[in-house]
Amino acid sequence: MTDASSLPTHGPAASTTPQPYPPARRDDVAEDLPAGSPSATVSDPYRWLEDAASEETQAWSQAQDALLAEHRAGWTGREEVQQRLTQLLSTGAVGVPVWRGARRFSTRREPGAEHGALLVREPADPADPGGEQVERVLVDPVVLDPSGLTTLDAWQPSVEGDLLAYQVSEGGSEESVLRVLDVASGEVVDGPLDRARYSPVAWLPGGGAFYYVRRQAPELVPDGEEQFHRRVLLHVVGAPESEEVEVFGAGHDLRTYFGASVSRDGRWLSVVASVGTDPRSDVWLADLGEGSAAAAAPPLHEVVVGQDASTSVRVGRDGRLYVSTDLGAPRGRLAVADPHSPGPEHWQDLLAERDDAVLGGWTVLDGPELGDAPVLLAAWTTHAVSSVAVHDLATGALLREVPLPGTGSVGNLVSRPEGGHEAWFTFTDPTTLPHVHRFDARTGEVELVEGPPGASASDEPEVATTTQQLEVTSADGTTVRVLVTARADALDDDGRPLAAAPLVLYGYGGFGISLGPTWSASTLAWVRSGGVWAQAGLRGGGEEGEEWHRAGMGPHKPRVYEDLEAAADGLVERGWTTTGQLGIFGGSNGGLLVGAALTRRPSAYAAVVCSAPLLDMVRFQLHGLGRTWAGEYGDATDPEQLGWLLAHSPYHHVRADEPYPATLFTVFDGDSRVDPLHARKLCAALQAATSRSADEAPVLLRREKDVGHGARAISRTAGLSADVLAFLGDRLGLDVARVP
Repeated sequence: MTDASSLPTHGPAASTTPQPYPPARRDDVAEDLPAGSPSATVSDPYRWLEDAASEETQAWSQAQDALLAEHRAGWTGREEVQQRLTQLLSTGAVGVPVWRGARRFSTRREPGAEHGALLVREPADPADPGGEQVERVLVDPVVLDPSGLTTLDAWQPSVEGDLLAYQVSEGGSEESVLRVLDVASGEVVDGPLDRARYSPVAWLPGGGAFYYVRRQAPELVPDGEEQFHRRVLLHVVGAPESEEVEVFGAGHDLRTYFGASVSRDGRWLSVVASVGTDPRSDVWLADLGEGSAAAAAPPLHEVVVGQDASTSVRVGRDGRLYVSTDLGAPRGRLAVADPHSPGPEHWQDLLAERDDAVLGGWTVLDGPELGDAPVLLAAWTTHAVSSVAVHDLATGALLREVPLPGTGSVGNLVSRPEGGHEAWFTFTDPTTLPHVHRFDARTGEVELVEGPPGASASDEPEVATTTQQLEVTSADGTTVRVLVTARADALDDDGRPLAAAPLVLYGYGGFGISLGPTWSASTLAWVRSGGVWAQAGLRGGGEEGEEWHRAGMGPHKPRVYEDLEAAADGLVERGWTTTGQLGIFGGSNGGLLVGAALTRRPSAYAAVVCSAPLLDMVRFQLHGLGRTWAGEYGDATDPEQLGWLLAHSPYHHVRADEPYPATLFTVFDGDSRVDPLHARKLCAALQAATSRSADEAPVLLRREKDVGHGARAISRTAGLSADVLAFLGDRLGLDVARVP
């Protein structure tokens, strides 16, 4: 149980010094806490700001808009840095190929385009697959919606590649709608099927039907639960929704997310279930019989159920069940079994857990070109830095390492579904946009296949930058690693800084998500202007495997904040920056991170950017998708776990007359994951409590309409990033308009 003496009972306090901020009334509202909690109530004076539709909240928000505009007008270089960011982002992007026979599906964003489009490349003459190739656009979000508010969320070709299921969110929402188009004609032949957010699509051979996941209709669920209650369904292409067959899901926790996949031969259906974002999953397997005919509701047999681990399975072309799991292996392992006897007692390790690396993606190369020597290609990370290795498919023995272009991050490791000797993956590092590479198992060689189409067209001056990984020691003695990117000419021959510089420390620390060395337009623009960008691999993330994740979950969440503080202190102590030049930045769970940081040590940072944050940890489960995160943070309805939450909830740790740093909250009105109310409430609380003037350390709120938590148009990204960098530059003393 958390020490009750450390918990707030009064809620956010107000300063005794009047502040020139938009007025925000403080109500005498108290949250009644569950019996057995550290206190009976906790104050919530800005509860009224939870109602976005109220006239009072709208008036307050509009006043915040005006305040932001007033301050933004004084940020030096704001327009120039937006131009630089636009140019960097306008180089375009490419994705790995997804093969279906001779057809090659992939995404590409052309230079200057707002969104990427989905394309197919195929032989001009189907009788001559090796001849002339032609390319066509299948789905272009900008063609669907010239306003740029529609995003392409996911897509999946059928087994034969004749049909394509794709999902788009329209009008700035995050509500995926699924449609099916005929690849040859480009005509939509099925859909729209709504309520398909976060839905996989598992095609059966022949293209006549697929399994997918859909929320139940609103009229079938209680009010307030419309974002939950998912089911696995079998959908026949072209048939009415009323004929869909429910395969799985009834009786499970309403927060459960499901996955579904079908083996290439159509024989095996696997279903995975996890409650919210909990780091554990249950898996079932069904034998659909020979051929492509699926039973209406096939019997599903347990593979692994009730274990405190995450597991996924697939049946390979060789008939073996491949099991990727962290059961008994926090850094991950890959096992094999007979799908007729799929339980853990039958698993045999193919890739055992390593103590020096975390297992990521993998793929099998078993084409006839390799004879009797098929291989397993596996991606690993060591302290978030990627490597790829070739293993013997029969024994898992390491055969050789795959040469990579440098020290960076590998993603999207794929091969042909029918087998072969080739694999494709993306590679990126802090100065290199993601490029697609091809590995040939016959020769062991890697070649560059495709890069961003406008990568060489940018006229942003080239500046030598370097990234190094530092180690700092957290409060409990744990080693935390920090990636630091700076201009090469700002370092001595040993890689140490010649002088302190404005520095942005970015972190996330949650949900097992790793932060590796990747390309970022914001990082490049900041560093090329003379700043330093640091990225901390905090507990709660996945940089060191599942134990590292769990070390920052639930009651251990304060360790994440201690890790960030250790990174900040270490960067100051080693001369990279000073307290007056140090800013911290985080979004979503990272918004909670920096929100907690600024309330724990207000004077330790000169500026804070808190984006799409979670900040009221007493009521987070009542809004957005908050209830799905109880496994990560704790359940506020449980007295003991509420104690964990109150121990660090930023909104409840605002103190009067503290010298809070300059803070910019950024929120998005279409965010259905983290409700903007969190930022509104903490913004009002900080504006009322800070002892510093709005000129000295402003507390600002930037809100954006018609956009959600995730994907957005390039122009929207550039605008948001420009405001963030210009704000940080203004507060930390960096001229972001500077071009070397």
